Amino acid sequence: MRIGLTGGIASGKSTVARLLVELGAYLVDADEVAREVVLPGEPALAAVASRFGQAVLREDGSLDRKKLGGIVFQDRAALQELEAILHPAIRQEMQKRMRAEDEQHPNGLVVADVPLLYETKQEKLYEGILVSYVPAYMQAERLMQREAMGHEEAERRVALQMDIEEKRKHADWVIDNSGSLEETRSQVLAFWKSQGLP
Repeated sequence: MRIGLTGGIASGKSTVARLLVELGAYLVDADEVAREVVLPGEPALAAVASRFGQAVLREDGSLDRKKLGGIVFQDRAALQELEAILHPAIRQEMQKRMRAEDEQHPNGLVVADVPLLYETKQEKLYEGILVSYVPAYMQAERLMQREAMGHEEAERRVALQMDIEEKRKHADWVIDNSGSLEETRSQVLAFWKSQGLP
């Protein structure tokens, strides 16, 4: 079975993914793939540098994420252009890795951790969607702590994504991640058992 795992920024998706892996799931992480498709020598990195200029590259030829983030998080059109370059490359690599996991573990649960799953219209690629949920105000609070950024910037980054309440509404399963780790763990375990997984 293949499921998509998503949520909002700072909604605890990584925690849910880790708990699923502890239970025996096989994880394919879009963020990890996203980092790999922009490694030096990859076509996507060349396309990013061509569009946003050599200033987004470090001296060693690797991507300067902070510089690129400074450009695209200030300008929605630039962000959409970046996504148009990266998303096809990421999606192709994700599908390849999921096929490999399916072949190796035909009876296992393959979890694709995809932050922008709904925004990139990927729902149909999975048998179901699991959303890691916290209210928007909590996303901003966690982001401020995690990234040491101001309240306004945190709220702006949260607002760049699809509203978390919308994601929750469209989900097949929801893990409410606003409580303790133990509360999250017990919900993940209940989800696991509900799917008849060993």
